[in-house]
Amino acid sequence: MKKHTIGRISAGGVLLLAALAGCGGGGGGTTSPQSAPPSVPSTSTESSATSPTATVAPLNSSPEAASATPPVAAADDKASASDCKAAELTLSVKDGDAAAGTVYRSLVFTNKGSRTCTMQGFPGVSYVAGADGHQVGPAAFRDGTKGPAVTLNPGGTATAPVGFVNVRNYDAAVCKPTNVRGLRIYPPHNTASMFVAMEGVGCAGTPPGNQLTVKTVV
Repeated sequence: MKKHTIGRISAGGVLLLAALAGCGGGGGGTTSPQSAPPSVPSTSTESSATSPTATVAPLNSSPEAASATPPVAAADDKASASDCKAAELTLSVKDGDAAAGTVYRSLVFTNKGSRTCTMQGFPGVSYVAGADGHQVGPAAFRDGTKGPAVTLNPGGTATAPVGFVNVRNYDAAVCKPTNVRGLRIYPPHNTASMFVAMEGVGCAGTPPGNQLTVKTVV
């Protein structure tokens, strides 16, 4: 889909961008730029992620970049000169639908640059926490198949749905519930990341299911 959103992790408040399959709901909206994400709350929330409350900021320009590890691309995920770069994009999150144990939100990528670029495939999405922005638990599972390339003219948008599981449904001893600050997002074919603030709870351990899922950009 060109120049339209299906729905924007001032929700992609994954982590992270995400939500956050089975978490509690939250409000919608878009986020505004800031130089660094907010601090982790001292107490946990009941849902895996609440609505984004702060901002979008490139992690590569903040201390959190030090612990960022770009996702491993599939064999057919080859970068090209036409790819939209993280620096050419703004990121917001919008609320979507809810299903049993899962909240769905959409990452909304907007081309803020002056050239036409393309996006294709799955964004990398993970929860982050702490002043160093370290990753919390497994990154988002790729749900479905890779879609066709989406062309973004200047000002155009593309979206990627993210599913957030309510991690409190997992055994706490296995999940190791941990407060998160938000989501680290890698646009497809990028090694530079973006950040969306979304306070909530993720699994620092390895749960028996996927705490985050992400679909191809459309």
